[in-house]
Amino acid sequence: MRPPKRRRYAAVAAAFCVALLVAGCGGASSAADARGEVFLQPAAAQGPDPYTATTAISADAPSPPPPVPSSDPSPSRGQTLRTLSGATPGLYGGTQSVGSCDVEQQVTFLSTDQAKARAFGRAAGVSQADIPEFLRGLTPVVLRADTRVTNHGYRHGSATSYQSVLQAGTAVLVDGNGAPRVRCACGNPLKPPVAVKGAVVHTGQAWSGYQPDKVVVIKPTVQIINSLVIVNVINNTWIERKTGTDGEEDKRPDVLPPVTPDDIFVYPPVTEPPGPGDSTPPGDSTAPSDGTSSASPPEQPVSPPVEPVPDTPSDVVPPPVEPDVPSQEGVTPSEPDLLLPSEAPAEPVTVQG
Repeated sequence: MRPPKRRRYAAVAAAFCVALLVAGCGGASSAADARGEVFLQPAAAQGPDPYTATTAISADAPSPPPPVPSSDPSPSRGQTLRTLSGATPGLYGGTQSVGSCDVEQQVTFLSTDQAKARAFGRAAGVSQADIPEFLRGLTPVVLRADTRVTNHGYRHGSATSYQSVLQAGTAVLVDGNGAPRVRCACGNPLKPPVAVKGAVVHTGQAWSGYQPDKVVVIKPTVQIINSLVIVNVINNTWIERKTGTDGEEDKRPDVLPPVTPDDIFVYPPVTEPPGPGDSTPPGDSTAPSDGTSSASPPEQPVSPPVEPVPDTPSDVVPPPVEPDVPSQEGVTPSEPDLLLPSEAPAEPVTVQG
């Protein structure tokens, strides 16, 4: 069991996360960003220029099918990326009482390489001395949908950045605002995505079932989340995981979300509670291998989408954050979807490696 989470640092991380949204997520863009490249990364692949060896812990669960919406968005909108709040129940998954990433091993890897630790701290927005505390304050889970992020690599002693899509099933460390901050397969820091210039060109290694218009964007919450409601990747049930823990305090949520785990990524959003016969998704063979976090059980998982934001070079993908208002149960309500412009590939995917 890792040391208890320090709430003081969580508050600092929250303020930093809000600053990222206002300032454009920070960090210098790489040449790949300027060319409109979005790098596809399968869940288990280490990828280019990793910071560390993998610290991901396999859940030995079947890979989830790609989210398939019940109907496509209006053709007038073009292909867009749906944005979900980091507090959405079922956005992340995991295994009961088992973390998806060995946090202490991640701390050890960075503690033994000072150059990488300095680059990691600059990319993550924390001081080198605070890296152990930062990592121990994160929560290990897995993505349940292909997710767009700003990824980072370590090359020639410096941090690089590039736009990336992480496959559903990827093990990540999530902060107190529900945002993925570290990819466990390579130790790379993560930040919210930014719009690329020009036409999008997908590079890297595509996976079976990948569809650019099914990719999601995760928007950090303004207020700190005390627990995540995730999906058990073994039996497709709900788990409440206290943030900053490895799962040792996992329990069944006192109040279950009003939808089934399989409804989270349905489009249009499912807003009505399931019927008596729909409380458990049929069959274990379709159970997702990843799960999602939430601020609290009663929160609505998905809100109606808004119009896409023009993709100009200076645009920051998420618009200014509106304050979240906690409910009576202390739950941060879901926020309106934010949409990246069309992410359809301009050219066929280039498979590298």
